[in-house]
Amino acid sequence: MARITNWEPEKEDFWLSQGKFHARRNLWISILALMLAFIVWQIWSVTAVRLTDIGFTYTENELFTLAALPGLFGAIFRIFFTFMPGIVGGRNWTVISTALLLLPAIGIGVAVQNIDTPYMTMAILAALCGIGGGNFSSSMANIAPFYPKAEKGTANGLNAGIGNLGVSIVQFVTPIIIFVPWLGMLTGGAQALPSGSNIYLQNSAFIWVVPIIIVTILAWVGMDNLPGTKQSIKQQSVMFKEKHTWIMSWLYTMCFGSFIGYAAAFPLLIRSEFPNSGGEGLAFLGPLVGAAIRPVGGWLSDKLGSGAKVTFYDTILMLIATGGVIYFLSVHHFIGFLVSFIILFLASGIANGSTFRMVPFIFTGEKANLAAPVLGFIGAVGAFGAFFIPKIFGWSLNTTGSSNLALYLFLAYYVISLIVCWYYYSRRNAEVKC
Repeated sequence: MARITNWEPEKEDFWLSQGKFHARRNLWISILALMLAFIVWQIWSVTAVRLTDIGFTYTENELFTLAALPGLFGAIFRIFFTFMPGIVGGRNWTVISTALLLLPAIGIGVAVQNIDTPYMTMAILAALCGIGGGNFSSSMANIAPFYPKAEKGTANGLNAGIGNLGVSIVQFVTPIIIFVPWLGMLTGGAQALPSGSNIYLQNSAFIWVVPIIIVTILAWVGMDNLPGTKQSIKQQSVMFKEKHTWIMSWLYTMCFGSFIGYAAAFPLLIRSEFPNSGGEGLAFLGPLVGAAIRPVGGWLSDKLGSGAKVTFYDTILMLIATGGVIYFLSVHHFIGFLVSFIILFLASGIANGSTFRMVPFIFTGEKANLAAPVLGFIGAVGAFGAFFIPKIFGWSLNTTGSSNLALYLFLAYYVISLIVCWYYYSRRNAEVKC
């Protein structure tokens, strides 16, 4: 493939004649790579549910910790991965970071077949799943420069939104694939359940090995390193001096931190609060809705000309949905709880798209080169939600026997976020209209 030597997406003739073609090709390969990254990032959210069923003697808090560790390390990796497209090139880093997903995928497939595997080994493998989380920041930093400002919201929404579907895919596929004996027999033996039936828990990880290899090759063959986008860490780190970097980190944690944190905790939360419902098999619905609606957040912001307004009103919806979750937990009504949580996922997904659309309109002019690393960095900060939300739920359950205390803390966070969004971005005389 010919190397791109000139890139001017804001020039309409260039964009229509060749820019759009190259941008879309890179976007769709990026989406596939990001989807696999999210799948690997969230493997533990569904695998951990089954560990005690096959003989692992872990406490509930230890299981929530295994579900939370990918979030912690995903957030840490994102901080570093944010800078990588600017240092080594977007195509090059997509190839490297996608190939690295093989480490946890293969490692987990081996480890879950032996109930004597030390907890520390499981914790290390959970941490390695964070590579998938880290890939989000580098992916967004890579794709943003491909598109003109008028289409960045939609492009970022598609990349992140369809990529986020990896969370629901892994939560939907895993409960099915672990009962497929022919695949399990190819990669090891069966594990016995208390009921006497067998599962093949290694399938939950091994099933993704071949797709990872295929997409790594596809990225190598079909993606591009854009000219003029390389920046040193020093050049990119100027963003840390910008107050709006930190304000947008707060707001993005409100929406994406909620989405990925709830996704990581949801199967275990359902099992803890509604143990006889069998509802953990429906946990994939929340991430599915949240991820599918994310492009709408970016698109709607583009159409209305304001990501801040979309974020503001969407935060109100998150407050209402959280109140619904708390109410239905108090009356122990599973369907109401599930529907309220799905609405909460939907609201977080819309805000994910709208907040990302705000960034290129905040960092303009001489600061335009900061937009890509800022997108990566706020994604890194937001990813800490994947660690703290499961841990806070685990703490709340251990302390009070219920997750209500955790939900009240999240409710307070959303109230503060609503005020922050209104004051800085969405009120009539806001500092930045975006």
